[in-house]
Amino acid sequence: MEQRTEETLSPFRVFSRAEWAALRKDTPMTLTAEEITRLRSMHDRLDIKEVEDIYLALSRLLSMYVAAAQRLFRAQQAFLATEDTKMPFIIGVAGSVAVGKSTTARVLQALLARWPNVPKVDLVTTDGFLYPNAILEREGLMEKKGFPESYDLPALLRFLSEVKGGKRPARAPIYSHLIYDVLPNQWVEVDRPDILIVEGLNVLQTGRLPKDGKEIPFVSDFFDFSVYLDASDDVLMEWYVDRFLTLRSTAFRDPKSYFHRYSNLSDEEARETATGIWNRINLVNLHENILPTRQRADLILKKVASHQIEEVALRRL
Repeated sequence: MEQRTEETLSPFRVFSRAEWAALRKDTPMTLTAEEITRLRSMHDRLDIKEVEDIYLALSRLLSMYVAAAQRLFRAQQAFLATEDTKMPFIIGVAGSVAVGKSTTARVLQALLARWPNVPKVDLVTTDGFLYPNAILEREGLMEKKGFPESYDLPALLRFLSEVKGGKRPARAPIYSHLIYDVLPNQWVEVDRPDILIVEGLNVLQTGRLPKDGKEIPFVSDFFDFSVYLDASDDVLMEWYVDRFLTLRSTAFRDPKSYFHRYSNLSDEEARETATGIWNRINLVNLHENILPTRQRADLILKKVASHQIEEVALRRL
């Protein structure tokens, strides 16, 4: 009885992989297997079957949301008798470190850009809005990198406000994973896209509301649709450790890499180091800041150890 009550009260409708895949209907596959290989991150196991079963149905759903948002925007224009510039549709992609946010964001960008009307689809990660390492070190926040307090939130909110308001162009800072820092005086320009995908750890977080009712904008206030990638703690840790081991023999070999000091670790030392970093930093961030925002998403994609999405939860309207 208790379980049935929870299902009835849940704001989500849950689909198995097969049920969700059937919702693709006649949405065409517009990516080749080679393109999908280039889009996935090194430790993901995304293949053409995953795109067919999960992402084509999501592309179909998003096409409906975008069309509905455009109709509502035109209706508001008529009501207000204004001629505002077009309003970009903004999609947020959230989830833990190592869950596969980057792969999902890139696949969505590629699929949406190949809709029949060929929309302009841009992708920005919130890594660029991290404070530079010099500031993080000064404030004692290097061990909190990726936590909400490590981001220049006012700058991120200004950027999203400019994009939503049609400013041309809006500029976002660029982050280098090689040197583990924001690149000074380097920017990516976002020039009035039809769709903007914003990927980041904490993009669905709200924070504490002021008691006096003053307006406090949150990043998610600018989203028209949001996706949360979910996986269990033990699976996430294994993916993180696997990625660390792979990077140890690839990117970490570069002398310019911030993590070059880890490149000569043995397998046992590397696994122990990665597990320590995960438990000390990423797991804490997940439980304190990221996981509590899962229920705020419009769509939750549940991944299992194989990296496949086995369950999809869609927020009811």
